[in-house]
Amino acid sequence: MGAQEIEVKYRVADLTVLEEALARRGMFLSSPTHQDGQAYAREGWTYEHSKIGMPFARLCTERGRHLFTVKKPLDNAMACLEHETEVTDRERMHQAIMAMGFYPTIRIVKTRRTSVLGDLTICLDEVEHTGAFVEIERTVEGEESGAAVQEGLDAFARSLGVDLERTTDTYDSLVRAALAPV
Repeated sequence: MGAQEIEVKYRVADLTVLEEALARRGMFLSSPTHQDGQAYAREGWTYEHSKIGMPFARLCTERGRHLFTVKKPLDNAMACLEHETEVTDRERMHQAIMAMGFYPTIRIVKTRRTSVLGDLTICLDEVEHTGAFVEIERTVEGEESGAAVQEGLDAFARSLGVDLERTTDTYDSLVRAALAPV
């Protein structure tokens, strides 16, 4: 099957409190990096449809590097089969993505700091238009249940003792909702 990226995501009420909780666990966040990402969906798909089983693309620039990613949600929108590679020309890759039958949906701009603890990656993101979030991710090989892994990730998040509000929405959905006219 390949590698699955499985994550849980939470809105963070107080970044300082979260950073202190992580530091108590020996987890110190990296320097911030700026990420400018464009999300893409298959022609015919809209936000009213389910994401399960549908491939989605992303083209993200960070520190002058361009990463092309395809994710296919399996159990839910945050348990995905993932393929990622670096590309040299963002604009030409954008055109190639369009030629493959995808269309641009939402631009996601964020500042990210990361830390690693064993097989967990913690990403503290400040996302334009939506606020601060923490993602806790684990990559698994094979047929492991995304929902079961997410239960373990959620237990880790809760063990931090920090005020976190879980969301099952992906960043593109959160940004879209934040930018929607009221």
